[in-house]
Amino acid sequence: MTLLLPTSTAGSLPKPSWLAEPEKIWSPWALEGKQLIEAKQDALRVTLQEQAQAGIDIVSDGEQTRQHFVTTFIEHLDGVDFKQRETVKIRDRYEASVPTVVGAVSRTKSVFVDDAKFLRAQTDQPIKWALPGPMTMIDTLYDNHYKSREELAWEFAKILNQEARELEAAGVDIIQFDEPAFNVFFDDVNDWGVATLERAIEGLKCETAVHICYGYGIKANNDWKKTLGSEWRQYEKAFPKLQQSSIDIISLECQNSHVPMDLIELIRGKKVMIGAIDVATDTIETAEEVANTLRKALQFVDADKLYPSTNCGMAPLSRSVARGKLEALSAGAAIVRQELTA
Repeated sequence: MTLLLPTSTAGSLPKPSWLAEPEKIWSPWALEGKQLIEAKQDALRVTLQEQAQAGIDIVSDGEQTRQHFVTTFIEHLDGVDFKQRETVKIRDRYEASVPTVVGAVSRTKSVFVDDAKFLRAQTDQPIKWALPGPMTMIDTLYDNHYKSREELAWEFAKILNQEARELEAAGVDIIQFDEPAFNVFFDDVNDWGVATLERAIEGLKCETAVHICYGYGIKANNDWKKTLGSEWRQYEKAFPKLQQSSIDIISLECQNSHVPMDLIELIRGKKVMIGAIDVATDTIETAEEVANTLRKALQFVDADKLYPSTNCGMAPLSRSVARGKLEALSAGAAIVRQELTA
C-alpha cells in the first residue's frame, strides 16, 4: 500500500437479515440452494459498498459467505465428522459442542476461492481475505485420530497453504490467518504454533497477516477479559517469535483494551494492524478517540507500517452500529494522516 495509514477491518461484518439472523456469530442461513448462492453474492456486494462508502481502504468479504470464521472452512474438509460431536473447552474458557476428527484431514477442493474471485471482480481496491489459523482450528475440534495437537496443526497448515495459494491466484492482496489461540496457549505458540503458521504461508508472494485478539464481543469473552487484570500482557509471550517470523502484518486489539502499547516495540519492523475500534460495545467511537489510539501506537510503529483496523469481527453488532464504527475508523485515520503529512 502506498497510502499512509490504510484502513481495514479485522474480520466479520454484520450479515443482512435476508441472509441470516443478524447480530449472531453462528446464524443459520435463511435460504437454500441457488437462492442462497445469489443471496451470498448480494451480501458481498452490499458489504463491499458499505466499506467503500465508509472510506475503508483495504476491503474484505466481511465473512458474508461463512457462518463461522473457523468451522465453515473445516466443513469443506475430509476427515472431520460434524455429526459425531464432543464437548470441549474452547481456548480454555467456555465449553462448546464440536465436530470430531475421525480420519486423515484433507482438502479435495477450494473453499473460498470462488467467493474471492467474485469479490475481486467487483472492486479495484486491495482485498484482504481471512482464514482460520492452524492452532485455532485444532482448538475448535475434538481429535479422535491424530491425538496430537501439533501433528494435526501441521496437517491443517498444509491444507491452509493450498487454499491460500489459490486465493492469491484469484487476486487477493493480503491473506490473514486468525489465531486468537495465540493469546492462550503460549508454550505451544513458541514450540510449534508460529512454525505451523509459516508453513501455511509458504511460497506466497502476496502480503500475509496474523490476527491475534481477545475475541468477539460475546459474554464468554467479555467475562474472561474481566479476569485479566489492569494489564493484558498476553501479546508479550508471542511477539518475539512473531518478530522473527516471515509474517508481514500482525493484527492486534488495542481500543478499550488494557494492552500496554509499549509491547508493540517487541515487533518493531513489522507492519501492525492496530485495532482502534472496540467490537464489544455498541458505543460508536469518535474520530478523535480513534486518532488518539493511533497516536499512541505511532510511538512504537513506524507510520508507514501502521494499518488502522478494528479489534476483531463485528458480526454480533447491528449494521448501523458497524457502519458508524467504520466511518469513525476512517475519520480518525484521516486526522492522523493529515498530522503526519502536514
